[in-house]
Amino acid sequence: MSYFWGMVIDLDRCTGCEACVIACHAENNIPVVGQDRCAEGRSFNWIRVERYWEGEYPDFKIKFIPILCQNCQHAPCEPVCPVFATYHNPEGLNTQIYNRCVGTRYCANNCPYKVRFFNWFSPYWDEPLQNQLNPDLSVRGRGVMEKCTFCIQRIREAKDRAKDEGRQVRDGEAQPACVQTCPPRALIFGNLNDPQSEVAQLIKGQRRFRLLEELGTEPVVYYLKRVGT
Repeated sequence: MSYFWGMVIDLDRCTGCEACVIACHAENNIPVVGQDRCAEGRSFNWIRVERYWEGEYPDFKIKFIPILCQNCQHAPCEPVCPVFATYHNPEGLNTQIYNRCVGTRYCANNCPYKVRFFNWFSPYWDEPLQNQLNPDLSVRGRGVMEKCTFCIQRIREAKDRAKDEGRQVRDGEAQPACVQTCPPRALIFGNLNDPQSEVAQLIKGQRRFRLLEELGTEPVVYYLKRVGT
């Protein structure tokens, strides 16, 4: 059975704690850019938690939605890259080749979800944060685009282990850092080609939807609507 990775985000469970954001930073060697650069529009998060309000004061509710690269099957970012630094792999992932990227930022301009980020500055970590860098992933230099990869290094590790043991990757064995860390388990990751996987079962429900689905980008990130709201 081939792999086709996807994610389900249950908005009824998300509390907006942003544990997924912190886990993503730690796992993928993402530097903290600071308040001043964020004010300049140069924030740097592979995953972010958007908040919004429904209703009118005082009868309103605050709600949250995690947003990351949707790994679109018809990704608008791919055809505009002049050096083919971003492409689609056979497992449904929209991948990025960092040492091929020349920083044109065409891909970011063409992304309707605004989930690609440009390295404006050389990465820097205050003491002692540089000691927690993940050795399984490179530290990207200035001048390249970055985005969520579903923690592809973890996927490869799970696949290598399964191959050594002569089996398929078990459901839930390959988990991105955000999925592993989410306290209410609002994020679920797995193989959409496996009809018995949890993600494959969840996307059959009536609560499922995809962001900006009318654009025809065919994301593999599915959201589940809130219950009773």
